[in-house]
Amino acid sequence: MTVEIREVQNHRQLREFIRFPLSLYKNNRYYVPSLYLDEMNTLRSDKNPAFAEAQARYFLAYRDGKIVGRVAGILVPKHELKWGDKYMRFGWLDFIDDPEVSTALIGEVEKWAQELGMNGLHGPLGFTDLDREGMLIDGFDEVATLATLYNYPYYQAHIEALGYTKDVDWLEYEIILSGEHMGQIRRTADLVAKKYNLHLLKGNKRTLLKYAPQLFDVLDEAYRNLYGTVPLSKAQVQGYIDSYFGFAIPEFIPIILDANDRVVAFGITFPSFSEALQKSRGDIFPFGFIHFLRAMKKNKIADLYLVGVRDEYRGKGLNSMMMVQIYDAFIKHGISIVEGNPNLEDNIAVQTMWKFFENRVRKRRRCFVKHLTASLQE
Repeated sequence: MTVEIREVQNHRQLREFIRFPLSLYKNNRYYVPSLYLDEMNTLRSDKNPAFAEAQARYFLAYRDGKIVGRVAGILVPKHELKWGDKYMRFGWLDFIDDPEVSTALIGEVEKWAQELGMNGLHGPLGFTDLDREGMLIDGFDEVATLATLYNYPYYQAHIEALGYTKDVDWLEYEIILSGEHMGQIRRTADLVAKKYNLHLLKGNKRTLLKYAPQLFDVLDEAYRNLYGTVPLSKAQVQGYIDSYFGFAIPEFIPIILDANDRVVAFGITFPSFSEALQKSRGDIFPFGFIHFLRAMKKNKIADLYLVGVRDEYRGKGLNSMMMVQIYDAFIKHGISIVEGNPNLEDNIAVQTMWKFFENRVRKRRRCFVKHLTASLQE
């Protein structure tokens, strides 16, 4: 039967758009659902501050009245202003193993890009670098995290058959904690703190929230040259703080301050919520929050989300100060494994952060790009 593409026009369709992967990946032990409320707040134009400038359209593919695929087309004007590329983004791409479905979905986004005069389409990407991004191309037998996408192996063949090629790759590392080199790391941390008159923030969650906006100042500076990043507005920053810092455990988030209490570096880690998301199917309510509370209290795995250091302190050993706090917090809470979120394959600074610990690359994911030809733009 012919594939039918319908654009999402109402709340019911948006809910179906968000829920589709639950059926596509049913009984897949490696898939981790997105947090439903987070997805809804990201995709709704009245909830996501990115829509002050961005545009997005969402499409569902149907066959015999059943949803068989989805995709989002996203236009982020800040990208062109910063990078000079007239690119549209695609994201939220999922489909059954049928080239007719994937072709119809991507074709719809390419058509919209053509109408807006774009000369390229790349993805999977979100509205910002903090959204889930990158198509998994290696590591299909590894469990996903709250912040990462999972997809079947056939996705890569489908997207390449449509003329898409590699733009960049991200790597994800697994780190096994060990105290073997912690003495050396502690000595380095003490020397760095004294040399540059730095100290780690101490306090509760209220203290953390007070400094949270500064973390995004550091993030904007430290990540400005990384692929696909765009500046965040104050409303976007506050949105991320409201969405994620409610789960924060202060000792899991090392923040380094200078003599004037200015944030100069930070790390963000959380206990792994992968199992909680799987058990709750991405829903916090009515009872899903119980799984999240359990994950925060008892867990052997932690996720490393972000590490940021201001330019003037790069290469000066501040990572050692953060590692001491993270290590002590993890050991206290029974955590022995750290799963890093995606880092660009050429980001040597982050990759060498864990050189004193046993580690391995557990996943590789890719952003694909297609340069729209003149025939597409006619």
